[in-house]
Amino acid sequence: MAVPLTRHRPLPAPHSVNPEHAYEEMIRLSKEEALLASCLELLEWDEEVCMPRNAVEHRAEQRALLAGMVHDRETDPRYEELLGTVEGSALVSDPDSAAAVNVREIRRAFDKERRMPRRLVEEWARVTAVAQQTWAEARRRDDYAAFAPWLDRIFALARERADAVGYEGARYDALLDDYEPGMTTDRVTSLFAKLRSELVPLVATVRGAPHVTRDVLVRDFPVDRQKLFCEAAAAALGFDMHGGRLDVAQHPFCTEIGPGDVRIALRYDPYDVSQGFFSLMHELGHALYDQGLDASHYGTPMGDAASLGLHESQSRMWENLVGRSGGFWQHFYPRLRSTFPESLNDVAMDVFRREVNHVAPGPIRVNADEVTYDLHITIRFELELALLSGDLRAADLPGAWNELYARHLGVRPANDREGCLQDIHWADGLIGYFPTYTLGNVYAAQLFAAAERTVGPLDDSFARGEFEPLREWLLEHVHRHGMRWPVAELVERATGKGPDPSYLVESLTERYGGSGG
Repeated sequence: MAVPLTRHRPLPAPHSVNPEHAYEEMIRLSKEEALLASCLELLEWDEEVCMPRNAVEHRAEQRALLAGMVHDRETDPRYEELLGTVEGSALVSDPDSAAAVNVREIRRAFDKERRMPRRLVEEWARVTAVAQQTWAEARRRDDYAAFAPWLDRIFALARERADAVGYEGARYDALLDDYEPGMTTDRVTSLFAKLRSELVPLVATVRGAPHVTRDVLVRDFPVDRQKLFCEAAAAALGFDMHGGRLDVAQHPFCTEIGPGDVRIALRYDPYDVSQGFFSLMHELGHALYDQGLDASHYGTPMGDAASLGLHESQSRMWENLVGRSGGFWQHFYPRLRSTFPESLNDVAMDVFRREVNHVAPGPIRVNADEVTYDLHITIRFELELALLSGDLRAADLPGAWNELYARHLGVRPANDREGCLQDIHWADGLIGYFPTYTLGNVYAAQLFAAAERTVGPLDDSFARGEFEPLREWLLEHVHRHGMRWPVAELVERATGKGPDPSYLVESLTERYGGSGG
């Protein structure tokens, strides 16, 4: 049953308040709120990278306290007064201006956040802090039963969040909107159905392509040398090492603590160099977006990403359209080979590239090839909907997970560690996040094609070690605009057409349909 959205009418503001002064105060409040939120981001980074295991209960209380304080800032009644003064004034007459964008998005966030009780915000932070550590230990020991009660608690809280915020269609819409504003469950369902109809036959076609064995990758790749190679590659691709850092965590991620502080955490496999490196390429895309945002607008919507789907478009683009290309490896493979001469001296570049691009359905999302990747996301989307509705209990997740993998990908995980315990997202409360990966793939293919029409053949550029043309195009058409436009409009302005999944299907078919990559 749909919960109606609560509509708030702005309170009349005192006539004595000048719109320009009201706007300045509103921006000050927004930036102070962002500073406080960045302290919470730093605590969460520390928790995933280096916090002692026994500190989890104390960290949960720290996070709950800070989350409550951020919520108080986000719902400060002063926002209502200031918005009432600025909205409708000449200051926001140009809808594309920084002022108009900030007012529009601050209003949207304020109206949404004030529907959330502080108690629920604090409990969400407290439960997810403990759940993350429980998940990490459960994954290490392959002990899903230890994590299942926490998953039940998280989805129960998610239902509370959705009902507090309100929604017009499906309950899932309220959670999806946190990551992809304006997106709906029905539209995602339709997109996945279309992609599945195109991708399943492509997987079947490519699956039989000849390839060498995985022995090419399953060799000795000392982690200390992998780290050095990743750091050098990140710097060569444009990551500002003075404004960021690379660390190690159980699950790869990227987080922006603030201007000049963008952090990447990776997970390395000492016997497979591709896992750590492609994780780097994925998180690097996020990092370049964060570093490309206008620092002068930090703490306001104009200094924030338009959506998680657009953010994922950057990570998926650098991971796949750049990192799996022939030109990229023409430039980087000699460096990789010299870093690991004992393991790669007998492996030609085309053999290595064919193997890292090999299409073969498997159980692990982060190791999935481009062609099967979105099928992993459709499975998680289906399970999220069932868990949120209550049709699926956490205790029954492993069986449902394995059944969907058998149906959609023709594989069954050997255990829960490589099955339903593989992702941190639900432990972190990121319900509604998974669809943004596929939306990101859709946006990425379309943006990449538009960039290439403007700057010329990008593969040739990559072969020369020139990554700036793509980076600058993205900075000009995506990064610097922050939340100026809704994602669909931004994509249309950048490419000449609204978001269209056919670019993704055409890109995959062109690159994999004949040769397997």
